[in-house]
Formats: sequence, C-alpha cells, structure tokens
Amino acid sequence: MKQIVLNFVLLLLFAPVAVTAQTSPSATGAPDGGAQSPIANTGGAAAPKPFSRIALGGGIGLGGINLQAAVEANRYLNIRGIGNVFSYSVNNININGSGGGSGVNVSGTLNFAEAGVALDYYPWPNHGFRLSPGLTFFNDNGATASGTTTPGASITLNSTTYYSDSVNPFALNASLGLNQHKQAFTLTTGWGNMLSRKGGHWSFPFEIGAIFTGTPVVKLNLTGNACTNPADAATNGPSCVNLATNATAQADIASQVAKFQKDLNALTVYPIFTFGVAYNFRIR
Repeated sequence: MKQIVLNFVLLLLFAPVAVTAQTSPSATGAPDGGAQSPIANTGGAAAPKPFSRIALGGGIGLGGINLQAAVEANRYLNIRGIGNVFSYSVNNININGSGGGSGVNVSGTLNFAEAGVALDYYPWPNHGFRLSPGLTFFNDNGATASGTTTPGASITLNSTTYYSDSVNPFALNASLGLNQHKQAFTLTTGWGNMLSRKGGHWSFPFEIGAIFTGTPVVKLNLTGNACTNPADAATNGPSCVNLATNATAQADIASQVAKFQKDLNALTVYPIFTFGVAYNFRIR
C-alpha cells in the first residue's frame, strides 16, 4: 500500500513537468532562442507563480465544522490543510428499565477532532474536478459513555442477565474509538477549486471520500455488584457478585465486547463528506 501511494504521489508531482517539457519552444513552433509565451498551454490564463495565492475556507460535514487552507503549488496541484471539530454531550438519559424509576442513567459525549493534509490534483486545471490523496495526522474521533444504575436495573452480558444490587449498584463506562490508526491515509475526490485557475476569488468546494482508520475499538468496564437472581438484588443475596473482580462476570463482559467488536470489524474506513465556501487572495 505504501509503495502504491508513493508512486501515485510521484506521478502527480511530475505530471506537470512532463506537460511543460512537451510544450517547449521547439515543440510549439517558437523560434530557437525565442521567448516562450507565458500563456502557452494554460488555456489563455497566465501561468501561476508557485505559492503566490492562499485560500481559506469553512463548511460542514460528517466530522462537524470543517476548516481548510490551501496554497497553489503549480497549475495542476494545490497543497491543502484540513481540520474538523465537533462535540455533543447528553446527560442522565434513562435507557434501560421500566416503572418505579428503575433503569440505567447514562451520560455520553460524541467527539470529532481531525487534522490532516492533502495534495489536490486537477487533471483539467480550468475545471473543478480533482483527486486528493492525503494523510490524517491527528484523529480523536469517538464516543464515550458512563452510567449509574438504580437497584433492580438489568443488563445482559453474553446471554446472562445481571440485576443491579441495592447495596452497591453497578456502574458502567464504555467507549467507541473511531481512530485505531491515529495517522491514516485518506483518499477523496470532489469538485471546486479553492484557488480558481480562472481568477475568481470565491469557490464552493465539495468533497467525498474516506479515511482508512482501521476497525472501531469497543471498550466496556463495569464496577459494583450485580445479581443473576432478581430476587437477590434487594437483599444482596447469594447470587450477587462484584462485576469488577468476579471471574465469571469478567468473562461475560469480555465475550459481550467481542460480539460488539465482531459486528464492527467490517468498518475499516470512516467516510468523508464536506461542502462549504472558500475565498482566495494573493500573498506575493
């Protein structure tokens, strides 16, 4: 995979050089030693100076608020920095139990935070279509949840139902990581050049693709006492155990996590979908 990515990037970098070589003065019919036209093979627009313009943009996508900055490397290539951020929390949501106030009260946070860089290749510079290999070098995407229980609340682990003890009700902490690979290869396509080769200042870029983050990672920890017999929950009876130390309970927790993990093993990429607006200006 690394060799394929390297070959692709080298192809993108040197494709403009090959095009320039093909449009040398002798190939275009210019007299030997004569001055080459600055607009040759550019569709009538002056060839851009490398890193002479910068674009700043913002928008929205699956990762939340999207911020971007891009510079023009040459007529075919932009170098773009990308960041996404989003956080949302809920508190004391009852998700298990019925009647009498019995249940599991859960608080959780959904968090997205990414930063990366991409190389935007425009095969037809005067049009907006592009291909963009890139690298995400910071990824903090995921969700966390914690919950407390009332006596008698239940949870099923590996087909065994545990009921929260009245003396020391159980509590849970869970997480879902969408960032097995903190640094990951990205590949996207889209439409809209943040640094228009036609000279405009405004653009409305759209992007779709994926981050190759690896399989999501599930973690689940439980503490406190729980009973396999609901009648024992009110009296801390003989079927009640400490979920954090009991070997059978720990095996049931591990088996349940393995089932969750198996369901997620096919999800090795995280989708990218963004759209927004950008403005470019000259810096030299």
